[in-house]
Amino acid sequence: MSPTYEYRFMGDEDIADFIKSSFPADIFDHYSKLQIGAARADFWRVLALQKHGGVYIDIDGHLVWSLESLIKPHDSELFITIRNGEITNYFLASNNDSHHLDKIISTIITNIDNDTLKNTYDLTGPGVFNQTLDRNNVNLLPFRYVCNQGNFTNEHFQYIDKPVGKWTKEQKTKEIIKKQ
Repeated sequence: MSPTYEYRFMGDEDIADFIKSSFPADIFDHYSKLQIGAARADFWRVLALQKHGGVYIDIDGHLVWSLESLIKPHDSELFITIRNGEITNYFLASNNDSHHLDKIISTIITNIDNDTLKNTYDLTGPGVFNQTLDRNNVNLLPFRYVCNQGNFTNEHFQYIDKPVGKWTKEQKTKEIIKKQ
């Protein structure tokens, strides 16, 4: 739907190599402490955009309009809100070296260091965006004009490789942060 954009996919090994080669060792150390795949993906997507800029969309997300019509040349970012008005992270668009993403990365690192949050949503996910970003100083649009999530997949097929299932179930049986 967006012919001027290039699609890239990274597997777990590619992600680890990317973080090791693109960021200081302490960033990879923090990433390596995360045991839940969704938490690692949350952290990685912010790091990838911080390094390269671009657009991130969850694999079960789909655009409502083309990226060319949504993201204007003068836009340095685009975040979306979900039905309840909270900022989500299943769609993110940003220039590289973003001060907003830098704040989000710092908050994730602090959350990992503190190890008090027991929910991926708040530790590395949308909760971080809502805690960190000033809604008056970021480019926000409602999801219904940008990107919907979950319409073409169901939980069973999305997590077919995970016997425990979705991350919301996995975090009930496994610590999010590896104890050292």
